[in-house]
Amino acid sequence: METEQFEALMMYTLVGGLMLFMAFIIWDLAKKSKAGRLGTAILFLGLGLCLFAFAAKPIIGYFIEMARHIQT
Repeated sequence: METEQFEALMMYTLVGGLMLFMAFIIWDLAKKSKAGRLGTAILFLGLGLCLFAFAAKPIIGYFIEMARHIQT
């Protein structure tokens, strides 16, 4: 395995693990503060939106590149 392949694999693995850990932190925060269902949903929406944006960025970029290749 080449260094670049290993780095790419570890980036996605470790960042994915970090995102799961951050979701656990949000869930734990909601549980400890007794936020209820609505409060938990608001916490996940507000704090989890940055996680979604980070994950969606490469996917959106992939679709833009595919659309660009189809047009040419």
